[in-house]
Amino acid sequence: MKAVLCRQYGPPDSLVIDDVPSPVPGPGEVVVTVKAASVNFPDVLIIQNKYQVKPPLPFSPGSEFSGLVKVVGEGVTRFRPGDRVLAVTGYGAFAEEAKADASRLVAIPIGMDFQTAAAFMLTYGTSDHALVDRGQLKAGETLLVLGAAGGVGIAAIEIGKAIGARVIACASNDEKLAVCRAHGADDTIDYVHEDLRERIKQITGGRGVDVVYDAVGGSYTELALRSTAWRGRLLVVGFAAGEIPKIPINLTLLKGCSIVGVFWGDFSRREPERFAERVQQLDHWFQQGKLKPHVSEVLPFDRAAEALSRMAARQVKGKIVLTMDQG
Repeated sequence: MKAVLCRQYGPPDSLVIDDVPSPVPGPGEVVVTVKAASVNFPDVLIIQNKYQVKPPLPFSPGSEFSGLVKVVGEGVTRFRPGDRVLAVTGYGAFAEEAKADASRLVAIPIGMDFQTAAAFMLTYGTSDHALVDRGQLKAGETLLVLGAAGGVGIAAIEIGKAIGARVIACASNDEKLAVCRAHGADDTIDYVHEDLRERIKQITGGRGVDVVYDAVGGSYTELALRSTAWRGRLLVVGFAAGEIPKIPINLTLLKGCSIVGVFWGDFSRREPERFAERVQQLDHWFQQGKLKPHVSEVLPFDRAAEALSRMAARQVKGKIVLTMDQG
């Protein structure tokens, strides 16, 4: 089979496409014929050895895919060949076949196509865990989403609205903010050309926001934290800006607020029962039409390096999906 390979750590253009042996499932594992795989920011980091997951070289990047079960390993009873599934695996998705632990597979919801399925679980799972489990977002509260036009940002907007929150979406230009409004944002802020703190004051009448969803980091984190209301929660999701901010810890004392870490990957492994509950809720919201993954572009998988370069440059709205069908 063909796979996109990282043979040495480096930028996206260092990736190669090569023939590799088909994976063989061990006990409890499943091999899937990949139909589509989405591009996520951790994929940019993992090929540069900048991510917490560090697979041995060479490896195929790609953390999320959808497809058809090809073969199951010993002890697997939940799935059988031909089942439509999606999975989040950490790496290995940019290939014609991928292997995953059966516990990491989810049946594709009714009515969802392969391309949408490949763009669903990582972003919506992350944002759901952040807002529901870690942020305790409630109906009537105000949610501020930084980097709102990206995959996890759009998911956060839609989940925030499904919960019943008021959502303020922040992005870097008008085109991105239009996407945010299309996915339900109540208010928008161009944080490159507008004063973030002043706009938050205007929108909230000086009260501040209850929850900050921060997948950006950099200089915006402290500004957003200073704009929280009493008992506000800042959710640390990621650092797309490339800089891990250093926060004056006295801000938490003065505002009675919390800085809360979000690590959906470990949550899904450590708390499988709760993970399964939240997957069911996401499926329910999807069936109700409240969640609509934004696939901005579909590319053949041999253009993976191009897609990753654009992700690194923060030029992607929603998700880019790679398709594995070659004919």
